Amino acid sequence: MHSLRVNLGPRSYDVAIGSGFLSEVGAFARQRSKGTSAIVLADEHVTPHADRVRESLSAAGFKTARTVVPAGEGSKSLEQAAKLYDALIEMPADRKTLVVAVGGGVMGDLGGFIAATYARGIPLLMVPTTLLAMVDSSVGGKVGVNHPRAKNMIGAFHQPIGVFVDVATLDTLPEREYLSGLAEVVKYGVILDADFFAWLEANADALLQRDPAAVQKIVHRSCELKAFVVERDEREEKGLRAMLNYGHTFAHAFESAAGYGSWLHGEAVAAGMVCASRLAERCGLIPGNITERQIRLLEKFRLPIQPEAWDIDAMIATMRTDKKSVGGQLRFILPKRMGEVALFDDVPETDVRFVLSASPLPLGEGGRG
Repeated sequence: MHSLRVNLGPRSYDVAIGSGFLSEVGAFARQRSKGTSAIVLADEHVTPHADRVRESLSAAGFKTARTVVPAGEGSKSLEQAAKLYDALIEMPADRKTLVVAVGGGVMGDLGGFIAATYARGIPLLMVPTTLLAMVDSSVGGKVGVNHPRAKNMIGAFHQPIGVFVDVATLDTLPEREYLSGLAEVVKYGVILDADFFAWLEANADALLQRDPAAVQKIVHRSCELKAFVVERDEREEKGLRAMLNYGHTFAHAFESAAGYGSWLHGEAVAAGMVCASRLAERCGLIPGNITERQIRLLEKFRLPIQPEAWDIDAMIATMRTDKKSVGGQLRFILPKRMGEVALFDDVPETDVRFVLSASPLPLGEGGRG
C-alpha cells in the first residue's frame, strides 16, 4: 500500500492506494472516525464491493446500513438525494455517522453531496471503484448533483476524512468505463506534467492491458497532481484549481447535447480536450504538434476526439452556464505548452463555433467506440 497526504490544515486527509486490500477499509475508517455508525452508499453495479466494504466496517465496530441506487448519471439528482436523506433519517443517523461512497464518480458526487448537506455536514469516506473516480473525483472535495439544464450546478465543497483506493476493484470494470478514466489521466499530463504525458505515450500498451504496476503508477501520480492543485486553491478562489477543468467546458456541453449518460464523462472530456487544444491553436497559443500528440494518445486509448453533429447553438448556450463563466462570457482553460495551461476569457465565439463545426468522424475513426 502507498499513501499520500492532501494537506488542508484541519481538513487534511490521506489517500491510501493499493491492490487487493479492500478488507482493510474498516480499519482505515476506524482510525479516522469517532462515530459508531456508517451507511454504505453504492450503485447497483458495485454491490459485491459494497458488501465487502460493509463487512469490513462491521468488523471494525461500526453499526452499518447499506443503500443501493440506480447506476448512471441520472442518479445525480435532487430526487435521488431525497431518497438517501430518508435512509439516513430511518437509521437514524447522527452527526458522527460516516457516509461511505462506494463506486464511480456519480456515486462519489451524490454520496458526497448527501454528506455535505445532511445535518449541515457529516463525515465522508470515498471508496472509488472506477479509474475515473480514483484519479479525479474522489480527491478534492467537490460534491454535487445535476440540474436538468446544467451539470454539477447544485453542490458544495466537502472534503472526505479519507480516500481508500483498491485498484483490484478495476478487474470488474467494463472496458469502456476503464478507457473513459484514462482521459482524466491524460489531462494531468497536459495541464501539469509533460514528463508524465510522455510516460503515458511510452506505456500506453501496458495501460490498455491493465498492468497492475502501470495502473498504480497513474493513480498515484494523478492523485499527487490533483492534491498539489487542491492544496493551493481548495475552493477555486485563486483561479489555480480551474486548470483541472481542461476540456470540461466543451465536455459538459457534449454530455448535455448527447443526453446525460449517453457519453461517459471521460469520453466527453477526451473530445473536449482536443477541441480546447484546437481552439488554442486557432488563437495562436500553441503549435499543432501539441494537439496531434493528444489526438494520437486518445485514439490509442480508443476515446473520441471530437463531438458528434449536435446543435451548436445549444452547445454554446450550455457553455454559458459553465461555472467558470462570468456574466455569460465564455471562458476556457487552454494549453500554452505541454504541461501548462491558463484561463482565457477573451476567446471569440466565432472561434469556438469553428472548432465545434468540424466534420464529425464516424465511430471507429475518432468517434465514440
